Amino acid sequence: MRYLIVLSALVVALAASAPAGAGGWATVGFAPLPDGMAAGETWKPTITVLQHGRTPLGGLSPVVTITDDEGAHTFPATETSEVGVYEASVVFPESGDWRIAIDSGWAAEASVTYGPVTIGSPPAGSPTSFPALPVGVAIIAGLALLAAATFGVVRQRRLTPAS
Repeated sequence: MRYLIVLSALVVALAASAPAGAGGWATVGFAPLPDGMAAGETWKPTITVLQHGRTPLGGLSPVVTITDDEGAHTFPATETSEVGVYEASVVFPESGDWRIAIDSGWAAEASVTYGPVTIGSPPAGSPTSFPALPVGVAIIAGLALLAAATFGVVRQRRLTPAS
């Protein structure tokens, strides 16, 4: 008799907990990949969260986390005008291999990981550097023009007859 009571209680407990897990999943996708990115550039992934892989989920707060050997950096995503679509602005602080994780902000299972991706070094002539070559060429051209003008004035004075 006790066995039957324990078994009945177990069946009721399992039956009551089954609906709690139903429907609690979503798919998370993002595009584009950060291919060809350099350190310091802004990557703007578009994140799509779909409940059951079909229905767009709005009102969430997804977070993009990038991780390298030094640590992690997080970037919040904001909802766009399209329901279930979010956008983040991610800046890779340095070159190297990075792993990407996107948490949908809805359920623990609704996340995606990707990587590693290789982020390159910023270009040598990045906008933050001083444009030395054009300035140097302008200075040399200015000096050449000044020398030519001086030579022309001196030559003109020699050719003028005395009165």
